[in-house]
Amino acid sequence: MFQQTTARTIILFAALAGLAIYAATGGYFSREIVIEIAILAILAVSLDVCAGFGGMVSLCHGAIMGISAYVYAILTAKFGLPNLPSAVAAVAAASVFGTLVGWITGRTSGIYFIMATLAFGQMAYTIVFKSRWLGGDDGMGGIARFDFSFLGIDLNDSLTFALYALLLVAGVYFAAAWVLRSAFGRTLTGIHSNEDRMRALGINTVFHRGRAFGFSALLAGVAGILAAQHTMYISPSLLFWTVSGEALIVVILGGLGTLVGPLIGAVLFVFLKHEVSSHTDHWHMVIGLVLIATVLAGGRGIWGQIEFWLNGRRGTAGQAKEPSHA
Repeated sequence: MFQQTTARTIILFAALAGLAIYAATGGYFSREIVIEIAILAILAVSLDVCAGFGGMVSLCHGAIMGISAYVYAILTAKFGLPNLPSAVAAVAAASVFGTLVGWITGRTSGIYFIMATLAFGQMAYTIVFKSRWLGGDDGMGGIARFDFSFLGIDLNDSLTFALYALLLVAGVYFAAAWVLRSAFGRTLTGIHSNEDRMRALGINTVFHRGRAFGFSALLAGVAGILAAQHTMYISPSLLFWTVSGEALIVVILGGLGTLVGPLIGAVLFVFLKHEVSSHTDHWHMVIGLVLIATVLAGGRGIWGQIEFWLNGRRGTAGQAKEPSHA
């Protein structure tokens, strides 16, 4: 069962505060990096919900994020609908798509589930890529950001938008934590731990897996809206399977099933990507080496390994304090 420990809360707020300071004290490029981290972190947190706590490793979360971005773009840029209702509709569309994928693939597991989600994701990518109405490979532009001018907030300012992105990261994290601590979250964890036992207790595991995938897709939809508002332009590349692959790498780097780990992984991934790519085009190789080292070190990810050490220290300290009964 998921627990929002003090250590996780501290690292969450420390990371968000550090990124906010980095955006405030840096220039335009620093703020772009923070926004990129925020988008990737939200997508990775959404993936961790279904992969880390539900055992459903997905390769279609990039497509789900892209679907949300395209629905938002269609409603605002093509139909001229208000931004906030369009965002709600976009997130709902992502959730519906995710729920359907979860229910259809709910009876599969392991590599079969991964390949099924990959197929759904690539189907969505192909449809968008070949659709002239959606702009095809040229994409869609003219996407508007939220208008909070009545509050004195201008999201067209790079610093304001970066802070807004970090606020969304916090919101998505706590929404995920709240659901995972609920009765549904405990049921999902039970299905992941022992699906046969949960079936024997009369629980419809396929239904619950579908719901979990739908909630995870809802969170990914938030990343899609943020991505669309960031560049005010979207293209089919947003739905390609490599986007899901990057999110999965981030989750593994940070720590699968920790929820706060994906944020740490996103920070490491984006900073490594930009730092290494400034010296060589082979930055993927460096990321790959870091990933291999993480897996060989125990496979718990950065935050997972830190928690393992912390729990080991507490256990050692507890044993030392136990009185001798000799």
